[in-house]
Amino acid sequence: MSDRTTTAPAPLPPAAAGPPPPPPGGRPLTATLVRLKLSLLRNGLRQSAGRRAAYIASAVVSLLFAALLVLGLVALRGHAYAPTVTLVLTAALALGWAVMPLFFPSGDETLDPTRLVMLPLRPEPLVRSLLVASLVGVGPFFTLCLLTGSLVALTRGWAAAVLAVPAGVLTLLVCVALARAVAAANTRLLTSRKGRDLAVLSGLIIAVGAQLVNVAVQRVGSAGGLTRLDPAVAVLRWIPPVSALSSVEEAGHGQWGRALAQLVLGGAALGLLLWWWRRSLTKLMTAPDGSTLGAADNPARKGRGDHTSRLRAFAYALAPSGRERERTAAVVERSLRYVWRDPKTKAAWITSLAIGLIIPVFNALQGGGSVYLACFAAGMLGVQMYNQFGQDTSAFWMVALSLSTARDAYVELRARALALLTITLPYATLVTVLTAALLGAWRQLPEALGLSYALLGAMTATGAWASARYPYSIPQEGNKNVAPGQAGLAWISVLGGMVGGAALCLPLLALQIGLHAGGGHAWLWVVLPAGAAYGTLLAYTGLRLAAPKAAGRVPEILEAVSKG
Repeated sequence: MSDRTTTAPAPLPPAAAGPPPPPPGGRPLTATLVRLKLSLLRNGLRQSAGRRAAYIASAVVSLLFAALLVLGLVALRGHAYAPTVTLVLTAALALGWAVMPLFFPSGDETLDPTRLVMLPLRPEPLVRSLLVASLVGVGPFFTLCLLTGSLVALTRGWAAAVLAVPAGVLTLLVCVALARAVAAANTRLLTSRKGRDLAVLSGLIIAVGAQLVNVAVQRVGSAGGLTRLDPAVAVLRWIPPVSALSSVEEAGHGQWGRALAQLVLGGAALGLLLWWWRRSLTKLMTAPDGSTLGAADNPARKGRGDHTSRLRAFAYALAPSGRERERTAAVVERSLRYVWRDPKTKAAWITSLAIGLIIPVFNALQGGGSVYLACFAAGMLGVQMYNQFGQDTSAFWMVALSLSTARDAYVELRARALALLTITLPYATLVTVLTAALLGAWRQLPEALGLSYALLGAMTATGAWASARYPYSIPQEGNKNVAPGQAGLAWISVLGGMVGGAALCLPLLALQIGLHAGGGHAWLWVVLPAGAAYGTLLAYTGLRLAAPKAAGRVPEILEAVSKG
């Protein structure tokens, strides 16, 4: 054997610091993410014809609205109120970009950066590429159209025209970066149960916002016109991204110092948003999810036992004394827990509470309306008595095991009605008193309260009967509140019950009209105790009549509520 000298391989030189290697195939990261955004959009439209039709319809409506908006803004060119209109619209647009990811997190799959956590990506190029990919879609195109019309309306002279291009691009980038930064900072929230609750309540928040906008428009148009917005516009000029748009107007007037300062503010805001976005991405990619940590380490969870004990004690105090008190207290506690924890039940309750307050109060604030509109709150809240078993879904089988007699069904329905009345009764009273205070109609307060109490009793009665006769399932996933094939049951239950409840209130309404027509105004206070007594009688009678129906249809109810 010959001696051989074995030499160790020379160590490789350390890799030079530089940009990360491109994705497989040599395609840059930005192009890859843009193609990914287009693929997600295309594949989403292929899921169903209904989704494709809804997307196309919304895109067409958005484009038509954008075209009309651009024409209107261009027509404002040279008008004295052009800066006021354009700057307010830009502020509203930026606000929409900031809050939409919170309300519609499932509308864009790319809003969740944790889906890229397993890829060898660095935060800096990821932020740049996601920012460019975010410019693809109907929303950015609508924003670009509005900004184009606003810039045309504000531009005066060649200097302002030169500044308009970077100002418009900067405004668009700030809006997109704002949406992405907010979404990245709240990703853990949006993927949790609380985030789903927030998404379910998006329709309510939009409805309330529309009412506020309606009131604001009426106030602006009533006196003073758009000049009432001048103080707000003076502040908005220095708030990005409105400041970038305002710099174009300042440049047109020769105020180069103010224009430069406002443009710098917009650039600083973009840099700050990108830094916030990058920091949130780094935390999401490296920090563990808090939901995987032990519950004992979370101080917020340590007090839940006390909260449960207080809720149980409250339910036990509400339950009437007797041998059935334990069962009644348990059902009351379960019903109140549904209101607080179940997303669909919570959304229905909050929607009813908000709309029941908005209709009478907003009409009173606008100088119109009537104290009797407060009965709308009682009607909206009374609807929550309908489909009581549907909110249990397939878990109703545990309730079904205990419904062997009509008495058991009566105790179950009575406890659910009691839990409902603990919220609806004081709330309907509060809305009625508040409406009377805003209108100064204290003399009509007893009548309105009596009608509200009677309507609550009637809705409780018809709701109990409809729950036993027309139950339907409520899907736990998605935005639908009725399982497929059960929409007819839902319409019959709710509309039929509401008509029946209104018809049951006719005797009390006849008493009130008779006192008015007969000149017995001094006796109109009688409507209050009469309404309370009549409502109690209606609720008791309805529960008694619905109990045998529910006990005899337990298998049918279980089958109906388990389809979701």
